[in-house]
Amino acid sequence: MKLWLKICVRCSLCAESCFLYMTRGKDPIYMPSHKFIHTIGVLYRKKGEVDRQCLQEIGDIVWNRCVLCTRCYCPFGIDIPDMIALGRKICRTQNIYRRYDEE
Repeated sequence: MKLWLKICVRCSLCAESCFLYMTRGKDPIYMPSHKFIHTIGVLYRKKGEVDRQCLQEIGDIVWNRCVLCTRCYCPFGIDIPDMIALGRKICRTQNIYRRYDEE
């Protein structure tokens, strides 16, 4: 994980592999690199010392901006779906997950 965070050069080449990015007006918040940098990257930089609001924001990214289709492609070999899945696991431990029975 540390290595992947270090080698991401934010080149945006992964963006073209994300159908959410491509179908949502190429909004940068849907770029795979943006998703993992603003979830696992934030948790790593802050050494897990984040408040509930930050976890809610991370939860929004990993649950609502990614369907975990595993189509992400990074030319540097970063396993982006694995990073998003880790973000989901962390959020789940804090009872932050997508609730389908609520609107």
